[in-house]
Amino acid sequence: MRPSTSTRRILFLVTLCLVTGVAALSQTASHKSPSSQLQSSQLQDAATELSAGKLDQAEQDLQSVLRSNPGDYRALDLLGVVRVLQHKEAKAEELFEQVVKANPDFAPGHAHLGLLYSHLGRTLDALPELHQALRLDPGRTDVAGALVHILQDQAKAASDTGNWNSALDLILEAKKYAPDNADVQYELGVTAQKLSLTDDAIAAFQQTLKLRKNDALAMFYLGFELMDRARYDDARQQFAQYVAIRPDDPSGYGALGMALAALGRAEEARAQFERSIALAPTQSESYYQLGLLDRDVGDYDRATLELQKVLKTKPRDAGALTALGRVEFEQKHYAEAISALRQAVSQDDSLQEAHYYLGLALARLGRKQESNEQLESAARLEQEQKERSRNILRIRETEDFEKQQPNSPQ
Repeated sequence: MRPSTSTRRILFLVTLCLVTGVAALSQTASHKSPSSQLQSSQLQDAATELSAGKLDQAEQDLQSVLRSNPGDYRALDLLGVVRVLQHKEAKAEELFEQVVKANPDFAPGHAHLGLLYSHLGRTLDALPELHQALRLDPGRTDVAGALVHILQDQAKAASDTGNWNSALDLILEAKKYAPDNADVQYELGVTAQKLSLTDDAIAAFQQTLKLRKNDALAMFYLGFELMDRARYDDARQQFAQYVAIRPDDPSGYGALGMALAALGRAEEARAQFERSIALAPTQSESYYQLGLLDRDVGDYDRATLELQKVLKTKPRDAGALTALGRVEFEQKHYAEAISALRQAVSQDDSLQEAHYYLGLALARLGRKQESNEQLESAARLEQEQKERSRNILRIRETEDFEKQQPNSPQ
């Protein structure tokens, strides 16, 4: 649960105080007045007691310091940690706010306040404090981890509402703070995939697999992105690894069959599709792929049979309707082709192939005006696809530019 995670982060911050802040106090204590030396000693004792979970003893030492010096921001900060561990968040917030007001350059104060806000679900308040803590002390991996967690949550919320561009911006920011986080790289891959940024998705999934070797989903999605780049044998290898890890998943055999079909290894592909069907007889995808195999070798009766299996369970499947329309077109059954292809575009108007063959079938029957309309739609969709492809380097170009900027986050 998030509260326990936040508490662990705060305890880790206390440990850092012991390693760094206490050492600094010890080095300077000999140059201070006896009263200052006593306060430094009490702060060291309080930090040690905090890390051991001795909250009452820690508070006694801290209150002693504050009686002598009510504005000591170090004591206020550690007392704020005590209040967090006592589940007195409102009082902790007041103390941390005093700390950052008393010393705006004290990184632990901003870090503790940001972590508290995160714990309370006050993300908008947490972000500036965590950013400020990292600006003051870029080496605080614990604070970076909290910031990355928030950015990941925000990216997921954006993607859940279909706002993939916002999700991309957020996950890219998370990547700046955690480039070696496998979850961040995987989420970047999925987001890039949704935005048709194929090369960037490939790079992100490959990095995921470097960091987490047997990530099955990263292998699976990487395979499809490689297919989009016509790297069919590389895709085949990814899908083969996937089915080795998940031998009971029918989608793996279906994907492997698609890669083999693209390589022209039709019989091997057919065997994989049949394995997929054996595991999940009620599915439609592998029947569809078998229909495409049969169509491509000219076995139109068998292709029709396989495609009708798809349409029996999914009568509005635009892909199967398009494939069936092509089968009818190849047999010069133009009226039947037009019927199937019109149904396809009514279900998914973005199918370039369906518009194209519908235009050709209409032309064969002398319906020139209708044919031209469909062919124009096909040409427009093809052009739009090319435009999307031109944006393929968006992420990489943005990152390359930011690396040249002096204030780019590290």
